[in-house]
Amino acid sequence: MTYPSAFEAAWGFARDAVRLDNWRAASWNVWAFRHVCELIPTARIAATPGLAEEPVVDARDLLDETVRLEGRPVTVAELLRKTCADAMVVMKSGRIIADFHAPNFTLQSRHILFSTSKSVTSIIAGILRDDGLLDFDELVSRYVPALKASAYGDARVRDVLDMRVSLDFEEIYHDPRGPYARYRRAGLLDPPDPEDKIETVVEFIAGLKKGKAPHGGPYHYTSPNSDVLGLIIQGASGQRFPELASERLFQPLGARQDAYVTVDRAGTPRTGGGINMTPRDLARIGEMMRQGGMANGRRIVSQEWVTDTTTGGSSRAWAEGTSAAWLPHGRYRNKWYQTGTGNGAFFALGIHGQWLYVDPQAEMVVAKVSSQPEAVVDDAKDLNLALFDAIAKII
Repeated sequence: MTYPSAFEAAWGFARDAVRLDNWRAASWNVWAFRHVCELIPTARIAATPGLAEEPVVDARDLLDETVRLEGRPVTVAELLRKTCADAMVVMKSGRIIADFHAPNFTLQSRHILFSTSKSVTSIIAGILRDDGLLDFDELVSRYVPALKASAYGDARVRDVLDMRVSLDFEEIYHDPRGPYARYRRAGLLDPPDPEDKIETVVEFIAGLKKGKAPHGGPYHYTSPNSDVLGLIIQGASGQRFPELASERLFQPLGARQDAYVTVDRAGTPRTGGGINMTPRDLARIGEMMRQGGMANGRRIVSQEWVTDTTTGGSSRAWAEGTSAAWLPHGRYRNKWYQTGTGNGAFFALGIHGQWLYVDPQAEMVVAKVSSQPEAVVDDAKDLNLALFDAIAKII
């Protein structure tokens, strides 16, 4: 008789069943999203030395709460199951009031943020702007000369921050032969294709062409923009992104666990989607944003930048862009979304269900990481927004 290993007993499959060609697919993704460093090269983002994490805060009372969605009652626990939640942290007035953990998730578990990474990266850009090292109105090529002949050669940093770069690139997740698949392979997120040349993230981006329209037009979501932002940050600061993020954000924030970011074969960090961290430390970033750039009595980024991020941006650019249908009153500024629903809520969002949601009116922050089987499901996004709104009313 063959007995399953401890790994198989915990996860339902053997460790060697998880590979680079299936790690984002169910049900392997439940493990893979918490252990990306075993699949892809990474660089450490050091936490604050010597800080211990506080004990888990029981979430059972919150999970048992019932809300009405589309005319029928449903518990918070059921909504978490429906959205494939791996963990959720709820903060109220700066205090953690609930920790939900799916099986095998702990306070030390680090989860990939996917595109929520973009919003974390933008905070570093804001810090450099405050320092006078980064001008959002300057051309990208001032900070990244390697992109001078690319689509980004005549784009401003502001266009990159607000997803208003005119780029001949479509983010189609399920096309194995398209440019997005090449982009993933350049970042070492997928196995190499023997029919493609081996290229780094910078080489891939340097080959991207400008779209037909000028820069600064409608909102057009493309992940390479946010890897470009990481390159801009490194060019403006003279430091590698992981060390800079640790020194200027994670350690002043009081992060309890080291984070990490995936890197390509040249060591370029995937700031567009490769940051991995604990949900609690992610929630602490949301609380810093709610507090106008302050954490632990220390200013991390300016109130001016936070206010611009959470209230600025072009309504017209959003309305004419690619996401207005699911967030009709929204806006996008500095890689953060605004709901436009009257409570001042803003959020960061990543594929497969990664969220950092801030409701200033309710003094609430929610960090939620998930392993949804599909990369993008508009119904799931609506369900998550409804969940956060319901939690704000409960607490």
